[in-house]
Amino acid sequence: MNQVLRDSAAARWTALLLLALAMFCSYIFMDILSPIKDLMQSTRGWDSTAFGTMQGSETFLNVFVFFLIFAGIILDKMGVRFTAILSGIVMLVGAFIKWYAVADSFAGSGLEAWFTNNLNYIPLFDELGISPFYRAMPASAKVAAVGFMIFGCGVEMAGITVSRGIVKWFKGREMALAMGSEMALARLGVATCMIFSPFFAKLGGQVDVSRSVAFGVVLLMIALIMFIVYFFMDKKLDAQTGEAEEKDDPFKISDIGTILKSGGFWLVALLCVLYYSAIFPFQKYAVNMLQCNLTFVQPEAGSFWASDTVTIIQYIIMLIVAAGAFAFNFLKNKTAKFGLLSLSIFGLIVFCYMGYMRQSAETIFAVFPLLAVGITPILGKVVDTKGKAATMLMFGSLLLILCHLTFAFVLPMMQGSAIGGVIVAYITILVLGASFSLVPASLWPSVPKLVDQKVIGSAYALIFWIQNIGLWLFPMLIGKVLDKTNIGVTDPTQFDYTWPLVMLACLGVAAFVLGIVLKAWDRKKGLGLEEPNIK
Repeated sequence: MNQVLRDSAAARWTALLLLALAMFCSYIFMDILSPIKDLMQSTRGWDSTAFGTMQGSETFLNVFVFFLIFAGIILDKMGVRFTAILSGIVMLVGAFIKWYAVADSFAGSGLEAWFTNNLNYIPLFDELGISPFYRAMPASAKVAAVGFMIFGCGVEMAGITVSRGIVKWFKGREMALAMGSEMALARLGVATCMIFSPFFAKLGGQVDVSRSVAFGVVLLMIALIMFIVYFFMDKKLDAQTGEAEEKDDPFKISDIGTILKSGGFWLVALLCVLYYSAIFPFQKYAVNMLQCNLTFVQPEAGSFWASDTVTIIQYIIMLIVAAGAFAFNFLKNKTAKFGLLSLSIFGLIVFCYMGYMRQSAETIFAVFPLLAVGITPILGKVVDTKGKAATMLMFGSLLLILCHLTFAFVLPMMQGSAIGGVIVAYITILVLGASFSLVPASLWPSVPKLVDQKVIGSAYALIFWIQNIGLWLFPMLIGKVLDKTNIGVTDPTQFDYTWPLVMLACLGVAAFVLGIVLKAWDRKKGLGLEEPNIK
C-alpha cells in the first residue's frame, strides 16, 4: 500500500499545528477587550450595558440569522479547504471593522455621526428585545458590534472546519489526543490575551485601546496564512489518495424533528448552554471583577515589575507550565514524568508570584486555562476507560457554583488582605478553569449515545446553535445587571459584582439539577453515559 501524507506523523501533526495556531489566534481576538473593560469606559465612554451588548453581539448572526447552520452547509458543499480560507477572511474583515471602531480616527468622523443618529430602533428586533443596538449606545460600540458579529460568523465556521480537518488527518489514529491538543493550545489564547491586551493598550505609558485590537488583527492575518498553508497540504493529501474531500452529512430540516423528540438531546443541549454561559461571558468581565474586589498598589515606575520585560518573561514561563503539564500525560518513564510535573508546579508558583508582584488583575486571571491544559487529557482518559460522564458533569456543576459564590461573597471580604485576596482569587480561578475541562471530556462524547448516528451531525449543529443563544444573552445580561445594581458608580474599578455572580452561580445550580435528571434518564433508558467509551 502506498504511503500518503497523513501516514507521516510529522506531516499530520504539522497539519494539526497549523489548524490549532489559527484557532489560538482567534481565541485571543475573541476576548481582546475583556481585560481592558475599565479602559473602554474611561476612554470610549462604554458603560457596562454597552460593553456587554457589544460582547454578546459576537454570536448574534449565528443565533438569529442561523449563520451557524449555513456554515455547516458551506462546509459540506465546499469542503474543509475552501471553508477554512473563507472563515479566515471573514474573521479578518470583522476584526478590521472592530479595530476602526475603537481607533482615534473614528471619533468625529461622518460614520460616527451616522451611527449615533441611526440603528436606535430596529422594527421587530426591538419589540422582541433582541436588538444588538439600543438608543444612546455609543457609536463606537455599535460599529464594534457590527465587526464582532462578522468575526463571530467566521470563528464559528473556523471551529467546525478545524474539527472536520482533524478527523480527516487523524481518523483511525491518535484522534482524541489531536483534538485535546488543539483545544489545549486554543485555550492558551485566553491567557495570552489577558497578558498582552493591556500590555499593548498601555505601551509607552500612553493609553490607546486600539493598539490591543490591532494586535488581534495582526494575529488573525497570521491565522489566515496558517489556513492557506494548510490548504496546500490538504490538497496534496487528496492528490495522493485520489479521493474527493471528505464531507459531513448535510444538515437536513427533517432531522430537526427527529432530534427534538429525544429527551436525552434536550438534557445535554441545556447542560451545554448552562455550562458555557457560566464561563465564556464571565471571562469577558473577570478582569474588571478582580479590579473591583482586590486592592492593587501599582509597582514603582521604572522598576522591574513595571517594565515591559516582565511581561515577556511571565509569558515564557506560562508556555513552559502549559507544555509541561500537557506532556506529563503522555510520558511513560516515571522519573521523567514526575520531573516534568515538578517543573510545571514550580513554574506555576513562579507565574502566580509574578502576577501578584505586577499588581494587575489581567495577569492574575491569565492563570485561568493553565490547570485545564494539564487535566483535560486526564479527564478524557477517565471517561474513555472508566466512564462516569454524567457524574463528572454533576461534579463540574458543583465546582461552578462554588467558584462563582466565592467570587461573589468571599473575595470582597478579602479586600483588606493584599496577599490573602490574591491567593483566594488564584485558587478559585484555577478550579473554575479545571471545572470547564469537564465539558469537552464528558459532555461532547455523550451526544452519540443519545441520538441516532444518522443525525449526529445535525444534533451537534443544533447544540452549537442553542449554546450560542446563551453566549449572546449572558454578556448582555451581566452588563445590564451591573448597571442596574451600581447606579451612580462612575469609577470602573468600584462596581459591586455580587448579583451578576449570583446569577452565574444559579446557572450552575440549574446545571447540577439537570445532571441529576440526566443520570436518572441514563439509568432508566440504559444509554450507557456512565459506561466507558472504550469497550
